[in-house]
Amino acid sequence: ENLSGIRVVKAYTQEPAQNAAFDQLNLAYLEKNRAYILTRANYRPLSYVIASLCLGLNLWLGGRAVIDGELSLGAFVAFNAYLTQLIRPIMYIGWVIDRAQRALVSMQRINEILAVEPEIQDRALGLNSGVRRAQPSRRSLPPATPQPIAGHIAFRKLNFSYGEEQVLHQIDLEIPQGTTLGIIGRVGSGKTTLARLVPRLIQAGPGQLLIDGVPIEEWPLATLRDAIGYVPQNPFLFSNTLSANLAYGADAAEEAQIHAVAEEAQLKKDIDQFDEGFDTLIGERGVTLSGGQKQRATLARALIRRPQILILDDALSAVDTHTEEAILDHLHALMQGRTTLIIAHRISTLRHTDRVAVLKDGRIAELGTHADLVNSGGFYAELYQHQQLSAELETL
Repeated sequence: ENLSGIRVVKAYTQEPAQNAAFDQLNLAYLEKNRAYILTRANYRPLSYVIASLCLGLNLWLGGRAVIDGELSLGAFVAFNAYLTQLIRPIMYIGWVIDRAQRALVSMQRINEILAVEPEIQDRALGLNSGVRRAQPSRRSLPPATPQPIAGHIAFRKLNFSYGEEQVLHQIDLEIPQGTTLGIIGRVGSGKTTLARLVPRLIQAGPGQLLIDGVPIEEWPLATLRDAIGYVPQNPFLFSNTLSANLAYGADAAEEAQIHAVAEEAQLKKDIDQFDEGFDTLIGERGVTLSGGQKQRATLARALIRRPQILILDDALSAVDTHTEEAILDHLHALMQGRTTLIIAHRISTLRHTDRVAVLKDGRIAELGTHADLVNSGGFYAELYQHQQLSAELETL
């Protein structure tokens, strides 16, 4: 964490504080290891002392028995030979017990993780949890061999809560196949929650979200998510090459496809400037890339599968307006016949969408085309005027 956030640590001159915290952790670890090593250090000499006492006691008692004629010399020698062979395995019993206890603790931690079942799973898989699941209705059940998802999305009086905090209220929204919906609103209005419901990263209530007329919980997860390209608000990249990251999820992707999606995401020119090109190692979480480059890389990763539904969750916030416009132009041509959800804070990102939904306190406050909302005099119109004024001031 400190390595990933090294720039933040340096920017706030927190190196001494972080070093002190690290020293405290090391000291605590050192003390625990000292106690453990002290126990082991006492155990080994003690075991040897006990073994030596046993041998000495055996020699004394056995020797007297031989002298008194109570025990033959051969039996005494044989007994000592067997005793010597047994001492070392007996001494190792303590070592084995110590190792076994440590292994059991480690296994217990692993089992705690393995025992956790995913909160969201296919209905058929839900039987494994021991909880009886409701069976899907025959009327809306997807076929045994699921057909490709077309991309029609419908929210039916959808409510959603995180714990006791309700974040979405009575969302009633239809997104026809092949259309583009823009979603805008203040921070905390529920935009990201709405986007995460579609790929079932969080679970909607039964029958409140439909894909192609089928309740979303009745679609197999693999079928649903294979049809969706999701670009999250916070991009995540693996510590691998750029090429491997762009092709993630598309195992059969060819080099030409990878180059094509990089061009569509306006990332190709940046990659060409790297010494290793597409073979550049980008480090943990893409630490060597800028914020805008990370966003464009995750966009390219979503596009390579040519999804039927594309969700951009504020995915162009770190991109300049010129690059954003070029990306949206490519998307407009690419997503013909496909459904697109674009969440943004900049109205310039949404002006070419078919419709725009304005969220306020978890409710749809406004819904219409860009032109209609600009002329409506509501929140969208105020935001549009404010952003237009800001853009004009920047050009002065």
